[in-house]
Amino acid sequence: MKRRLLPVLAGAICVLQSSGAYADNADLIKRGAYVAVLGDCEACHTAHDGKYLAGGLALQSPLGAIYSTNITPDRNTGIGTWSYDDFVRLMRRGIRKDGSSVYPAMPYPSYSKMTDEDLQALYAYLTQGVAPVSLKNRAPDIPWLLSARWPLAIWRLLFAPSPAPPLPSASYDETPDALVERGRYLVEGPGHCGSCHTPRNLVLAEKAQTATDGPKYLSGGFIVDNWVAPSLRSDDVGGLVGWTSEDIVAFLKTGRNRYGATFGAMNGVIAHSTSLTNDHDLAAIAAFLKTLGPPPGVSVETFRYDDAVSRQLFAGKMPSEGAKIYVDRCAACHRTDGRGYPGVFPPLAGNPVLQGPDATSAAHIILSGGRLPGVSAAPSSLVMGSYREVLDDQQIADLVTFLGQSWGNHGAAMTAPQVAKIRQATTDERRPAGD
Repeated sequence: MKRRLLPVLAGAICVLQSSGAYADNADLIKRGAYVAVLGDCEACHTAHDGKYLAGGLALQSPLGAIYSTNITPDRNTGIGTWSYDDFVRLMRRGIRKDGSSVYPAMPYPSYSKMTDEDLQALYAYLTQGVAPVSLKNRAPDIPWLLSARWPLAIWRLLFAPSPAPPLPSASYDETPDALVERGRYLVEGPGHCGSCHTPRNLVLAEKAQTATDGPKYLSGGFIVDNWVAPSLRSDDVGGLVGWTSEDIVAFLKTGRNRYGATFGAMNGVIAHSTSLTNDHDLAAIAAFLKTLGPPPGVSVETFRYDDAVSRQLFAGKMPSEGAKIYVDRCAACHRTDGRGYPGVFPPLAGNPVLQGPDATSAAHIILSGGRLPGVSAAPSSLVMGSYREVLDDQQIADLVTFLGQSWGNHGAAMTAPQVAKIRQATTDERRPAGD
């Protein structure tokens, strides 16, 4: 817990202003700690059971594992010899101190939108407010030739946006327009939400960088570590169309709300970033996300509960093999009506994970289990056990198909070969590095 103390204090003491004027260097470092929270630095740059910001976390890509780097101020293995200009060149252009390009797993296209004030504060925090850790960076597990870095410079020129004048970030005005603009800055800039929640093309470039680029932005579907990132838009039944701003804030602050609960890579975002973000900024993020609706005049279908399956299960009638497994293994927590116990055991009826054309996340959760992170606003860390050794591929396929097509859900069916592929991929993730 000590490694998170400074970010917590930075977010809790007050609503920080970014006027560019600081009483002393301690104030600048304190603000930088909060910017590190907004940028979710810990979730990627701290390995499981590793030292704070010393890197080493495996990030799965279609080409192989990429390992996050040491961003502590250690002079030999971290960024202790980096100047502010070196740091800004990385954050805005994706170029390291040695002149090589970083993989696009580092979301510099989003960070390029950050203000000078926020980058100055973040640099001060990383170089003066973080303990140095001597830990060498690990080379990616990508086959030779594909791991060459020179093509990344071409990728950067073709697909990374040129650093533009940063969006306004300083306003803590309570007017609706100011709140939306603050949220836009946080989502498109330091929060880099599009890195996971925007689909990518064949060369892994985001299909839209900002909300002004069109409806692909934050429309979901990109697979991260064998989890499908859902849509954050309000123009799809699998997105946030039924969520209020209050629902979004509750999810970001606690990792759960009346519609579902966090899973996969989002657990780290909740634990290390959004649960530590101040209430004003959470409200701003929610206000901006609720602007991402359909074009004017286009109606959107919302989830409509269908009690047909619920009545069958309550009467002891099993419409499918998946239904039998559900009653035997899942209904005690999620109930036969699929509504669960919101805030404790998430509802499955209307759950965004069960609405899309790709059921990978549902199968992954069943195979690997899940754990809701305990955070200050919701300290209970609730656990769902793994069924990897309990259910075979066909049984999981039957269960996922049942979940996606019950209670009014619009999810995809799944086959045993699809489950087998996910099982293998998630088994590989569980093996110690080098095995």
